Amino acid sequence: MAMQAVDLFCGVGGLTAGMRQAGVRVTAGFDIERACQYPYEHNNGAKFICKDVVQLTGKEVRSLYTPGNVKLLAGCAPCQPFSTYNQGRDTTKDKKWPLLNQFSRLIEEVAPELVTMENVPDVTKHDVYDDFVFSLERLGYHVSATTVRCVDYGLPQNRRRHVLLASRLGPIKLINPTHADAHRTVREAIGGLPVIEPGQSNPRDRLHVAARLSELNQMRIRASSPGGTWRDWPFSLRADCHQRESGKTFPGVYGRMSWDEPSPTMTTLCYGFGNGRFGHPEQHRAITLREAAILQGFPYSYEFVAPQDRIEFRSIGRMIGNAVPVRLGEIIAKSFLKHLRSISRRR
Repeated sequence: MAMQAVDLFCGVGGLTAGMRQAGVRVTAGFDIERACQYPYEHNNGAKFICKDVVQLTGKEVRSLYTPGNVKLLAGCAPCQPFSTYNQGRDTTKDKKWPLLNQFSRLIEEVAPELVTMENVPDVTKHDVYDDFVFSLERLGYHVSATTVRCVDYGLPQNRRRHVLLASRLGPIKLINPTHADAHRTVREAIGGLPVIEPGQSNPRDRLHVAARLSELNQMRIRASSPGGTWRDWPFSLRADCHQRESGKTFPGVYGRMSWDEPSPTMTTLCYGFGNGRFGHPEQHRAITLREAAILQGFPYSYEFVAPQDRIEFRSIGRMIGNAVPVRLGEIIAKSFLKHLRSISRRR
């Protein structure tokens, strides 16, 4: 039973890359960010279509599948409206909010045999998610959904994601954890990369580039220990906000990673020392864009911009932080492949 996939909200191709590693053919990805076209197509050999899913029709999506193959439709909608960072805010007017409804519409129009959706764990707290699951069940899908710790599946990063799998062919579930007792570490992932200084890049890999540090932040990172916090610094180095009572409960910034533990969750600002625990375990700098990409599961050779284009931290950091971890995409694909093998044996 051959399977083909189409990747909605594909970004730079984290999910697509993972599915390809598992042996699943992805024919195309859709996204509204034109900057994602080069990395998506160059690294994955799949077509990138710059189009808003609101304007997308089921007929267009169906045309991307080869007749006779099992159709997988993936839709990892932007997570910002559901994120814990937006707790307490009115995000219902966010233009990203109705994208799950658009995904439901396309599922009904395309009628794929298989569906997957990945998002932040807090997506389950919203009515739009309940409506999405209800729609799948109404259409005859068997639905399995769980929140996973990515470290249990081999990603060297403490990232939690909600993963939904659905099948019209029979009951489906995510495969069992592959690394529950042996989490991959920062050292295993990036320990072999060349040493560089803040503001420098490696001549053989321009993505292995570290952001500059101010003189004050250079003193701060030298005073930081792996796994420690800014509370370990001399009082003179502490930021004004951390000296106020309201700032004393935020120790998770200006921190170094630990070599022998998984990394913290990669965010869109993971290249900045002051944006989280993104200090290198040993070198006096924040992690590089390449290191962040590797911690997200991207291969060492994954290219994010064309050779003639500039490296822009904010743009590439956004691509990396917003991506579906490649390893999680591989696990999702392997779960569907196991599901299809099981169905084939029963027939």
